[in-house]
Amino acid sequence: MDIDTQLLTTAERLFDQDGFNATGMGRLVRETRLSSRTVYKHVGSKNALVARVLAERQRRFFAHTDFSSVEALFDSLKRWHADNDGARGCLFFRLRAETGGQIAEIEAAVAAYQQQLHVRIGELVAREAGVPDETRADQILALFEGATTAATYRGEAVIDAAAACARQLINQRGAV
Repeated sequence: MDIDTQLLTTAERLFDQDGFNATGMGRLVRETRLSSRTVYKHVGSKNALVARVLAERQRRFFAHTDFSSVEALFDSLKRWHADNDGARGCLFFRLRAETGGQIAEIEAAVAAYQQQLHVRIGELVAREAGVPDETRADQILALFEGATTAATYRGEAVIDAAAACARQLINQRGAV
């Protein structure tokens, strides 16, 4: 494993398990067994590192997630959750909440993730409902994000429940 991959993998695990504030650069140095000089040379700063971690997480999430249908979307979420990447809820929202929107790098990463998710769900709705529908897309987005969080304490059954609601929304005729 190259140094960048080692740093990003370790940092993501630490940010995901313990949060932004509890994950200091000293801890990253200890966990990776690299020198602090090497770590800072490769990541620059903690804020730059978290931005890179979130960008990589976003890339993996969208490569993993199937937006071909409502069923495929929620099945993807179940697989993501089962693989433990999603078992603690959405890392983007947790880091934003923890930092109170005060770190520009996290804000930018969350905005990029949210925008991409919104666009992809909007495209799914237009394709499946046969017409673009911003309200319906927002409803399915809310179901998806809610299921992401609720699955952490209710289990995967809540993802199935959200998928059933999303299917009902898609099947409705006319504007909702």
